[in-house]
Amino acid sequence: MKWDIQTVGFNAQDELVDYVKTKTEGLQKFYDQIVGAEVYLKLVQDDKNNTKVAEIKLNIPGNDLHASSTTDSFEKSTNETTEKLKAQLRKLKTKLQNH
Repeated sequence: MKWDIQTVGFNAQDELVDYVKTKTEGLQKFYDQIVGAEVYLKLVQDDKNNTKVAEIKLNIPGNDLHASSTTDSFEKSTNETTEKLKAQLRKLKTKLQNH
């Protein structure tokens, strides 16, 4: 799987990058034809607090799946985003099996 992890508004520590890679690699259990993943971690500063956004785009032949989530930590955002992608992968797999 090809990786592209970008951070916007901050410099990510190696632990965070490894965590995101691990969570995203786990998606291959649900669909083995994932070619690559583009991950964007954004730190959005507003009046009240810092908001962390995780966006993941999976490159799949014929389809690209995209999901994002916004929470108060990058780990939570990554977890929610990967859960959304798992649901999309299950739906795609079911759709392909029916045809």
